[in-house]
Amino acid sequence: MAHAHIDMNWQWGFDETVNVTLDTFRTMLQIMREYDDFTFSQSQGSLYKIVESYDPEMLEEIKQRVVEGKWEITASTWVEADKNMPSGESQTRQLLYTKKYLSQLFNQPLDSYNIDFEPDTFGHSIHTPEILTKAGVKYYYHCRGRKEGPTLYRWRSPSGAEIIVNWEPQFYNAFIQSDMCLYVPEMVERTNIPYVLKVYGVGDHGGGPTRRDIERIKDVSKWPIYPKVKFSTYREYFEMVEKYKEQLPIEYQEQNFICDGCYSSQSRIKKGNKASENGLYEAELFSTWAALIQGAHYPKQRFEKAWRAVLFNQFHDILTGSGVDATRDYALGLYQEVAATVNANKKIALQKLAQQIHTSDLVVSEGDDEQCLAYGAGAGSAQYENGTGKTRIYHVFNPTMQARQEVIELMIWEWQYDHERMLFTNEKGEVVTHQVLEKDFNHYWGHHYLKLALEVDVLHAAMQHTF
Repeated sequence: MAHAHIDMNWQWGFDETVNVTLDTFRTMLQIMREYDDFTFSQSQGSLYKIVESYDPEMLEEIKQRVVEGKWEITASTWVEADKNMPSGESQTRQLLYTKKYLSQLFNQPLDSYNIDFEPDTFGHSIHTPEILTKAGVKYYYHCRGRKEGPTLYRWRSPSGAEIIVNWEPQFYNAFIQSDMCLYVPEMVERTNIPYVLKVYGVGDHGGGPTRRDIERIKDVSKWPIYPKVKFSTYREYFEMVEKYKEQLPIEYQEQNFICDGCYSSQSRIKKGNKASENGLYEAELFSTWAALIQGAHYPKQRFEKAWRAVLFNQFHDILTGSGVDATRDYALGLYQEVAATVNANKKIALQKLAQQIHTSDLVVSEGDDEQCLAYGAGAGSAQYENGTGKTRIYHVFNPTMQARQEVIELMIWEWQYDHERMLFTNEKGEVVTHQVLEKDFNHYWGHHYLKLALEVDVLHAAMQHTF
C-alpha cells in the first residue's frame, strides 16, 4: 500500500504544510498517469481541504482517480490526532466533520469512510474502539503505541465495542527492497492468514512512493520464487482479514505510551486546546438554548469552522508539543480565532436568554434612572454591562448538567457609590454573600470597575440565577 505520511506543521509552518501537500499529491497523480496499476492511499481530511482551498483544479483529477479506485481515501478524521489528550467530544467531532466533509466533496456514502489510519499517533486511549464503532469505523491502523504483541488483533473497549486492528511492525515510512519478503513466512505463521500488509512511501515531510519503488514492485512480481505482490488498498486488505476475524486475538488495554515527555511540553498549546473545547461546548449550549427558547439563529457554520481549527491543532505533533516555534505560533493564532467565535456567539446567546427573564417586579430605587457617562464595553465575553445607577440586575448561567453552589467573580463597571453599603439579593429577596476583592478604582481602557466575589446557588442544571 502506497501512502505519504504528511505531518501537520511538525518542523515547519502551515505554509510549508500546504506546499508539501500539493507537491506530494501532484507527484502521485503524475505517477498514476505513468503506471496504470498503481494505487495510492491518503489519510487526513484536512489535506483534502488544503487541496480544495489552494489548488481546486487538482482536486478534480483526484476525484476522478477516486472513482477509478486508484486513489483510496483512508481519512475518517480531520488529522492524525493524539488519542489521549483530546476530549471524547473532540474525538467524536473529528469523525463527524471529516466524514461529512469528504462525503459531500467526493459524493460517497458516509459508511465508505470506515478506516482510521493513525500510523504515527503517540498513544491510543482505551475508549478508541467505542468512539470509532459508533461512527461506523471498522478498521484501525497504527504503528506507535506498543512495542510487542500480535500484529493483527481485535481491540475491544470496556463497553464491548470492537474494531479490527493492524499494528505495523516494520514501520510505515519505507522503501521497497527485494528482501522485504523475508518476514512474510513468519507473519503468515503467526497470524495464520495468507496475506501480509506492506506499507511504503517517503513520509513525515510528504513525498510518497517513488518510481524506483514501483519499478521494484513490478520487477519482483515477475520472480518465479517470491510471494505474490500486488498494488492494493487498505480496504481490500482489511476486508480479507475480516474473513478470519474469529481467529484473531482480543486486546482489551490501551495502546500506550511513547514520547511521554510530549504530554507535558508546550503548555500554552494544551491550555488553548482545553479552553477551546470547553468554550465551544458552552457557546453551542447557550446558542441551542437561545434557538429553542427565543427562536434565535443557531450559528452552525461558525461553530464548525471553529471546531475544525481545534481539530487541526490536535494533530499528534502539535497538541503534544513536539513542533517548533512556527508550529506553536500558528496553533496559538488558531486558538485566538476560536476564542473570538466562542466569545461573540456566547454573548449573543446570553443576551437573547436574558431578554426573556422576567425582571419587571424587581424594585428599582428612586433616582436609579441616571445614566452612566462612561457607558461602554468591558473585558471578556461575560463582562458586558449596560446597567446604571445603584440598583442593577445580573444573571448567572450554569452551563453544566449539575446543580452548582460556588463562588464566582463579578466585575461592577462604573460604580460611583460607596462599595461598603453595597448589598446583593437573589430573586427571592434573600441576601447573597459577597466580598469586595479590589475596592480601589481599577481602570480598563477608559472605564473603571470593582471586582467582587459572590456566592451563587444555581439549583437547577443548565439554568440561570438572577440577583
